[in-house]
Amino acid sequence: MTLRQTYQKGKMLLEKAGIETPAFDAVCLFEKVFGMDRQKLMIHGMEPAEEAHAAAYWELCEMRAQGRPLQYILGEWPFMDFTLCVGEGVLVPREETELLVYTAAERLRVGSGAKGPWKGIDLCGGSGAVAIGLASLLPGLEISCAELYADAFRFLEANVRRLASKAVHPVRLDVLSPESAAPFSGLDLVVSNPPYVEAGVIAGLQKEVQQEPRTALDGGEDGLVFYRAIAQLWVPRLKPGGVAAVEIGEEQAQAVTELFQEAGVREIEVRKDFNGLDRVVVGVRA
Repeated sequence: MTLRQTYQKGKMLLEKAGIETPAFDAVCLFEKVFGMDRQKLMIHGMEPAEEAHAAAYWELCEMRAQGRPLQYILGEWPFMDFTLCVGEGVLVPREETELLVYTAAERLRVGSGAKGPWKGIDLCGGSGAVAIGLASLLPGLEISCAELYADAFRFLEANVRRLASKAVHPVRLDVLSPESAAPFSGLDLVVSNPPYVEAGVIAGLQKEVQQEPRTALDGGEDGLVFYRAIAQLWVPRLKPGGVAAVEIGEEQAQAVTELFQEAGVREIEVRKDFNGLDRVVVGVRA
């Protein structure tokens, strides 16, 4: 069997399983096993495929067909201009979250009118995507990246080591705990992509999403548990003029804005993502 035929068989498996992007997923898995991207496959497609590699490739395609997230199979995923290690126990970084990073960086620069130094914290840090992204954009930033759960924390530490992000400091803490917030003060930035899915909705999400950790999805009955904690416990850790920025679900802008206003956040703005959906709420502490 040729390389092209091997790829086509894998793609057909994904198509029959109803995978949304079978060609893209098949190419990603093919590159993982054979080391060939789409262009190389087109050039060398008529060459014979090594039997062991073909079997390994089809096995990965079967795993994807059964609903295992592509990112977990690959073991890594791009975010901004770098690549993060991912796997079971950590939320997959999503392109929409890049808006949170760019928005927070922009408001921090505008608000301070300087190049730092700044001190910040990323709450519910997961893989470290937000904190590492911010550190890459803001050389004057020192940022703690807070994550409670051991599996996610393992990926956070690995990504910080892998990307040599010396300005990012992984910390184990519970964002919902007043005791966790107490040691922090005088922050220039509080940023978070917290769990914000309503608990009752999770069972109806895509099967791939349901394989991600529930702890990274479940925002409580109304999806706002973590936003309340951020407003009540963490916004007060900001110094006046400090920036608060959070990613939100598409229908949460008004509720999160009101929570921020009650906490003394002003100059609040809601940013839309590339799909035109409300995605980020940002403001400054009065």
